[in-house]
Amino acid sequence: MASTGLADRRLTYGPAGVTAPGDAVSSAPAGRRAYERSVLVGRGDECWVHARAALLSWGVKTRSGFAVEPASGSGPGVRGGADYWLVASVGPLRIREPARVVAVVDRPDRCGFAYGTLEGHPVSGEEAFVLHRGDDGDVRLTLRSVTAPGAGRWRLAFPGVLIAQRWYRRRYARALVGG
Repeated sequence: MASTGLADRRLTYGPAGVTAPGDAVSSAPAGRRAYERSVLVGRGDECWVHARAALLSWGVKTRSGFAVEPASGSGPGVRGGADYWLVASVGPLRIREPARVVAVVDRPDRCGFAYGTLEGHPVSGEEAFVLHRGDDGDVRLTLRSVTAPGAGRWRLAFPGVLIAQRWYRRRYARALVGG
């Protein structure tokens, strides 16, 4: 599972928590691409319970084609401060993206998390997945990110990384719909 060395890696951006998963709004620092989109997941308490459980066990990523490998060898659930390998498979190619959970929120009307990129990740920035429910019973998923090109070879690949990022965002938007 090649999990050594993540604890020694630094975040590739700052400040951590810029996607503000606990807040209704966020703002991106200058020089970063900001993205935000909310989608309807469903309605009612049953939808909330199932979507919340899936979200806090990395369901948005795994249902979108990623494998999630905890660096510490612990369980697969989202844990604040924990490091993970997010593994995307593109044909025979496996891209291992190092990440750290920088914020977790779990309230009766809002739950989610944000992870930040560690050295060696294809992009530099933060991504958040936030589930929230309104007084009308609607359960929505908000996707947020702030990104810039990664370092080294990834800087050269950034145009291709942006295409992959758009493709995965469409998958994220559908990942929790219907349970």
